[in-house]
Amino acid sequence: METKSASTKKASAKKTVKTPTKSNAKTPAKKDAAKNLSDLFEDSLKDIYWAEKALTKALPKMQKNATDPKLKKAIGDHLEETKEQIKRLEACFKALKKKPQAKKCDAMQGLLDEGKSIMEETKSGAVRDAGIIAASQKVEHYEIATYGTLAAYAKVLKEKECLKQLISTLDEEKNCNNLLTKIADTNLNSKAING
Repeated sequence: METKSASTKKASAKKTVKTPTKSNAKTPAKKDAAKNLSDLFEDSLKDIYWAEKALTKALPKMQKNATDPKLKKAIGDHLEETKEQIKRLEACFKALKKKPQAKKCDAMQGLLDEGKSIMEETKSGAVRDAGIIAASQKVEHYEIATYGTLAAYAKVLKEKECLKQLISTLDEEKNCNNLLTKIADTNLNSKAING
């Protein structure tokens, strides 16, 4: 049996209306905000184009800091793949009749900054190699998510040339991630236990 005060509390709780706070308020769109999927697709291409170009500058530093021969080779191979991926993005812009344009990718900048910090905070050898793999896989996962989303957009937008280019890159990113997992699992992480 409910008491009078319990039912009064329930009634007043139902009447409580939350007022918007800064954390749950709607974010106003910028003037140049995407108005449709085509705009969002183009903006996202600009983002990943910047990201891939930034990655071509970061990979040689990671390769130089790696000590495991398989890891050094994987990073070098992926640098060459990344250069090809940039060309694919440029082909995608061309298919859209747009000039290739880069827009700073805050997500990639954060991942690359974290990778740099990991190298600064680890001693050269197996520990740093394990850290480089962790940082690299975070980048790969971001790229896999991005290229998967872009491919889905391209499919809906019937941008067949872009879809072909994006799927090729998505496959490479997945393969790179799998290779990094194998390198880490083949004794590298175990070596890092004692430094």
